[in-house]
Amino acid sequence: MTPTSTEGRLAVDGASLHYQVRGTGPLLLVSQSGEGDADRGGDLVEHLRDTYTVVTYDRRGLSRSRPDDPSRGATLTEHASDVHRVLAELTDRPALMLGCSLGASIGLHVALAHPGTISTLIAHEPVTPRLLPPADRTRHERELAGLQDLYRREGLTGVLPEVARVLGIDPHHRDTEPDLTPEPFDDRRRANFAYFIEHDFTAIIRDTLDVGALARTTTRIVPALGATTPRTVFDHRCALALADLTGTTARHLPGGHNGNTTHPRAYAARLRALLA
Repeated sequence: MTPTSTEGRLAVDGASLHYQVRGTGPLLLVSQSGEGDADRGGDLVEHLRDTYTVVTYDRRGLSRSRPDDPSRGATLTEHASDVHRVLAELTDRPALMLGCSLGASIGLHVALAHPGTISTLIAHEPVTPRLLPPADRTRHERELAGLQDLYRREGLTGVLPEVARVLGIDPHHRDTEPDLTPEPFDDRRRANFAYFIEHDFTAIIRDTLDVGALARTTTRIVPALGATTPRTVFDHRCALALADLTGTTARHLPGGHNGNTTHPRAYAARLRALLA
C-alpha cells in the first residue's frame, strides 16, 4: 500500500488543533518536545511512514493550534485531552504513542485519564519532576520557574542556553546523522519557544499527575533514555524513576534528549524494535 499524507483541523474545548497524518500501517502518534509542532521531526516520520500511520500535531498554543485565549496556557490534563480527541477522530482502536520530553509527560496523563486510548507509550525522558523524591521535585520545579524569570528578563537569547543545560541538550548539535532537513530558527519557532517557556513550564510546575497510578495502568509504558543525555539532568533521572515505578527497564534511544531529530534513521530503527 502506498503511504498517504493528509492534514486536518479539529475543534476542541478552548482551542482548534492542527494535525497531520502520514504513512500506512498501525497508528503511531508522536507528541513532540519543547517548541516542536507537527512539522518537527519530519526526517523521523520519513523513516517510519512505510511501517506506521504517523500522526503529528501542533500542541495547543503552538503554530496552527490556536487557543481561544492565547494569554492562557494549557494544563497537562488539557494537553492529554487534546491527544485523546485527535486519536478518537482518527481511530476507534488503541494507538501507539511516542512522547518526547513534554510529549512523554502528556502521554503519562493520557494513559491514566483516557484508558484504552494508547496501547503502548514510549516515554522518552519525561519532564515530570513529580516522579522524583520530594526534595528533588521541588528543586527542579524551582529551576523551571527560574528559567521563566530569566526569559522575562533577557528573552530567548538569554534563556535558551540555560534551557539546554538544564535538559542536557548539546546546543551545537555536534553529534548528528548526516543530511538532516534544516530547521531554521524562524519567527514561528521563536513564538513557539516563547509559548513553551511561558506557559508549558507552568503546566509542568503545576502538574497533578498521580504517579502511583502509573503502575496500574493498562497502557504498556516503555521508559526511554537518550544514549548521550548526561545522567545528572532531571529528565534522565525522571525516565529512570518511571522505570522503577512501573517495574520495567529503561531503554536507550540513539542521540540525546532530542535524538528523534538528530538521529532520525537510527531512532526509527530502535522504535520499531521497541514497538514490535
